[in-house]
Amino acid sequence: MPRIDGDVNGEPEPEAAERAARARFRAFVREHHPDVGGDPQEFLAGLDRFRRTRDQTPPEAGTDEPGHDRFDAPVYFAAREPGMVGRVKRWRQRRRRPPRVQ
Repeated sequence: MPRIDGDVNGEPEPEAAERAARARFRAFVREHHPDVGGDPQEFLAGLDRFRRTRDQTPPEAGTDEPGHDRFDAPVYFAAREPGMVGRVKRWRQRRRRPPRVQ
């Protein structure tokens, strides 16, 4: 049975509209990203256009800022000592912990 995105009146559900907007954005990025041969200026202009349309949409319940997106958070990387020395140190730290099972 085909999936129908919308209620009885034919209006799209909020999740369906969000999925469609995300699909349009991903298709734009796949086509215009500079890493795949797209024009960097056109890509930046398109990103700006998507951000402006996102900021015009009303915020979801529970978000304090307009255009809140869970993918806009900064990314942090935890530094780990590389190689065999790092593995041995991590293994020893694990061995010193008490058992998780009581």
